Amino acid sequence: MGMSVTISTAMGEDAEKILKLQYLCYQSEAELYGDYGIEPLTQTLDALRAELTQGTVLVARLGEEVVGSVRGAVDEDGTASIAKLIVHPRMQRHGLGGRLLRAIEERLADDLQAKRYRLFTGHRSEFNLRLYRKLGYAQVGTAEPVSGRLSLVHMEKPAAQSYAASA
Repeated sequence: MGMSVTISTAMGEDAEKILKLQYLCYQSEAELYGDYGIEPLTQTLDALRAELTQGTVLVARLGEEVVGSVRGAVDEDGTASIAKLIVHPRMQRHGLGGRLLRAIEERLADDLQAKRYRLFTGHRSEFNLRLYRKLGYAQVGTAEPVSGRLSLVHMEKPAAQSYAASA
């Protein structure tokens, strides 16, 4: 491609690009669970703009194109909630998801003193589950049923945990 992907803080003008990418990326999850009413597909632009001001949102760019994003926030007890890790389908399986996840972890630990990271994914989302386990996350508790088709698997790891760097 000739260009490298950079990761930076999302800006207000990125909101529409992130929402469009989110809609594209969550199509496969909706198909997997037979539910096109999942929150990432119904989120409004105003709600996403609010997230940009209330938490930490990172974007991955290839030139001017937003090809990935992830969101996070830290609560008063130091638990960082990480959500909506997305990578454009044509950029998947090249390490960008892992880079985004490590970048948000570092940002939340450095800027907001996160003590632990917590995230969730669907019980059938094997690629996501593998990625999170590879990066040190372990399931906490039992899967939380959301509907007859979907249960959420909650995963966590301590902020101090180190992991092998990869490209």
